[in-house]
Amino acid sequence: MSIREIMEKMRAEVGKVVLGQERVIDHLMTAVLVRGHVLLEGVPGVAKTLVGRALARCIGGEFRRVQCTPDLMPADITGTNVFDMQERTFRLVKGPVFTDVLLVDEINRTPPKTQSALLQAMQERRVTIDGVDHPLADTFFVMATQNPIEYEGTYPLPEAQLDRFLMKVGMPYPELEAENAVVRLHLEGKDPQDLERAGVQQVLTAMDMSAAREELARQTVREVVVAYVVELARQTRESPHTMLGASPRAAVHLMRCAQIAAAAEGRDFVTPDDVQNVMHPVIRHRVLLRPEAETEGLTVERLLDSVIAAVPVPR
Repeated sequence: MSIREIMEKMRAEVGKVVLGQERVIDHLMTAVLVRGHVLLEGVPGVAKTLVGRALARCIGGEFRRVQCTPDLMPADITGTNVFDMQERTFRLVKGPVFTDVLLVDEINRTPPKTQSALLQAMQERRVTIDGVDHPLADTFFVMATQNPIEYEGTYPLPEAQLDRFLMKVGMPYPELEAENAVVRLHLEGKDPQDLERAGVQQVLTAMDMSAAREELARQTVREVVVAYVVELARQTRESPHTMLGASPRAAVHLMRCAQIAAAAEGRDFVTPDDVQNVMHPVIRHRVLLRPEAETEGLTVERLLDSVIAAVPVPR
């Protein structure tokens, strides 16, 4: 199955219960295919949890959810060793991180110590408990959510943790027609939360995803396009308006996501347009503006637009 077919099937299947969010579905599936993670930002009630559950079902993976609170501890995520009185030995009680799709709900409501429990898992796909390494699933995928309008009692994510996320994706309100369709579903007595009755089925296997990654490996990426990606990343660092810009890891992520964007269009080569189309979700959370720039009304989105406009496009 090609990446284009995968994207089409995922939009159709997840779209049975999550309406009007095709772009979000594409971004989430991009992250799964390149073994990345997504920070999903949206107001309450736009189906952030539901899209994660539906995604897990479509790829045949286990789904687990962590509700972040100020008293959440690292062991509540990773697990801990518990002494078994009968066996007179310690046994590992695995935490929710041992899954395929992990939804970390309102990640910025838990303290930095607990947030950091996810760093090793996201980067290395393993966790260390009492000095022993435990591997995670090859399909391990973190979808962390945060509310963009409510900041009281929250702990902003440090830059080191933000850089672990492949993308920061905004989940907006659905368009008028899609919102009407959502309301009609409920009037007809259909519950989108009941994925089985809604007909959401597994459409991808491990072999399909392996074949998709092999397809990426066969793609043609010209040297001028690689140089274009690197220059875009460097310009975010060299801008006089930024304190922090895109890291070399961000440039790698930008290239990988551009490859998926090209493959989703049915092409085996990457164009500068593919790079531009994914630059905002890949880079927006890695740029830190100077206070004076923010005071003057500059936003990260506008800065990225100016960087795209300033860097010459290769032909």
